[in-house]
Formats: sequence, structure tokens, C-alpha cells
Amino acid sequence: MRRVGRTGLLLCAAAALVLAAGFAWFIGRVPAHEIRLSGNADGIVALAGGASRISDAIELLASGRGRRLLISGVNRTTSTNAISRLNPEFEKWVRCCVDFDRSVNTLGNAIEIRRWAEQNGLHSLIVVTSNYHMPRALAEIAHQLPGVALMPFPVITERQRAEPWWASRTTTRLMLTEYMKLIFARLRMGLNPAAGAMS
Repeated sequence: MRRVGRTGLLLCAAAALVLAAGFAWFIGRVPAHEIRLSGNADGIVALAGGASRISDAIELLASGRGRRLLISGVNRTTSTNAISRLNPEFEKWVRCCVDFDRSVNTLGNAIEIRRWAEQNGLHSLIVVTSNYHMPRALAEIAHQLPGVALMPFPVITERQRAEPWWASRTTTRLMLTEYMKLIFARLRMGLNPAAGAMS
């Protein structure tokens, strides 16, 4: 029994080390600064849910970074008129070139993005989402669209710019939660690697 207990403790310690190393890797993958895009893409996708994601994506569309914009995961009450009222200076682009889908999670976002990209013949996408969400969003979209080039455009809040993630209990909890969600997403994709193959 003592040997079994010792083995169990060693396994728990090893698992904790693996999780800690994985979390360090995850933190390294979370963009710490906003980036300047080096080129354009066929389309732009914004995953709704965080501050500034939609307005940043519309600005990219208006500046010619992509031909169309998909706002994925919007509330059922959101419409072209509502987005235009919030961004009146970009109304022309919102009315001509913005599409919506109502998916409720990141996997759903990725599936709808695949359908949209296939329907519009898009082979490169700028992905707009919060910096902490970017690793999982890219993983899910790449799994659904393995042949499409993805260009991340992370959105970083003023609070994240002002203090490191470990200085806030809320931000630390957010990072840990997102890391665990990424682990489960990777496990799911590993069990079903062909799920995202393009038809």
C-alpha cells in the first residue's frame, strides 16, 4: 500500500509539472501587444464577446484588409442596423460587406467560419479576438480549415496593457480557465483529427 501511495504521489507530481509547463507555454502564446498586420487577407472574422473586437474588425474591413467580414457568435438581437448605429462612420462597409452568425461557443464559431469561408471562396483570414482567447480560436479554426492561412489580430484591453496578468485575481482566473479550455479542445481534436477536413 505504501508503494502504491508513493507511486500515486509521483504521478500526481508529474501531472502537476506537465500542467505547469503547459501553462507557461500557453502564457507565451498569448499575445502581449497589439500587432501591425504585414498584409491583407481574403476575409476577416471577429469572434464576438469581448470589448473592441467588433469595432477593430470593422476598422480592418474599412481599411481594405479583407473583402468581407464575418462577426461570429453575435446575440440574436444584433443586426446590421444595430452595428451601424454603434459605428456610424463605417456604416457603408457594415451594410455592404458584413455577415453574422449566431454560434454560441468557440467550436461553433469555427464551424460557421468554415462554412462562410467555403461559400465565399476565401483562402486567408484575419482572426480578431481577445489576446487570451487567440490560441484556442486559432486552434479551432485551423482544425476546421487546415488549408486556410490565418493571421491573428489580438485585441488587448487597457487593463491588460496597464498591469501583468498575475497582478489581478480576475485576470489570473481568466488565463487559467482559458488554458484548461484549450487543453480540452486539443484533446477533443486529437480524438477526432479528421473532423475539420474541408469537403
